[in-house]
Amino acid sequence: MAASRASPQAAFVLHQWDWSETSLILDLFTREHGRVAAVAKGAKRPYSQLRPVLMPFQRLLVLTSRPKSASADDGADILLLRSAEYAGAGAAMPPARLFPGFYLNELLMKLLARGDPHAALFDAYADALQALAMASDEAPLRAFELQLLRETGVLPELSRITTTQAPVCAAGSYHLGGEAGLAEATADDAMALPGAVCQALQAALDHGDGTALRRACQGALPALRSQLRALLPYHLGSPALRTRALMLDVRRLLDAAPAAPSTP
Repeated sequence: MAASRASPQAAFVLHQWDWSETSLILDLFTREHGRVAAVAKGAKRPYSQLRPVLMPFQRLLVLTSRPKSASADDGADILLLRSAEYAGAGAAMPPARLFPGFYLNELLMKLLARGDPHAALFDAYADALQALAMASDEAPLRAFELQLLRETGVLPELSRITTTQAPVCAAGSYHLGGEAGLAEATADDAMALPGAVCQALQAALDHGDGTALRRACQGALPALRSQLRALLPYHLGSPALRTRALMLDVRRLLDAAPAAPSTP
């Protein structure tokens, strides 16, 4: 990690923790330097200018530096946040989409190492947030999962069978797994991916076209959800994500709640 950040950089707040009565530690996703940890001193004070700015899902311009007491060789990887300001107004995240948004943040924190820049993924994340804020389905989630797996180098090519490199047939059915990669689906696989969808997904990924990728995902959302829910834990090394488990708990509570009385 560089000794300092001399100029403002585009960033999103992925998560924050209390550091003291007045300060926060932030997990920032920056375009130039990837994920970085930074201390926001005084950010919890009522009069702090940082307090209303350091919100999730808002594109920021941040200026950070290495603490004066830290040398370039001492391994310190927590920076000081010098300033932060809004960098362009996007669509506000509706309350109903907050859980999915935090799910994307958790994926980034678990799959990306600190200090590993992914400019293309940063742009894809910014695009996914805008799409998620306006979407009525889960296509933005599935599309970003594919982009994240591809950017981290673990997504097999979706236009070829992984083991044989034979081209995918548009009329065929396929399964995406952790060890076998993309393989022909068995006859009893109810959640197989159509070959035409696999081809469309690969073309959109190759062109970096988020809109086309989401459109391709819409052609097989149940199958993608099922297969990616098995594939992601394989690469994460953990059986479940906290945000997903929390979403399921909330859904169970809502399903168990008695129906509200009708309004006269």
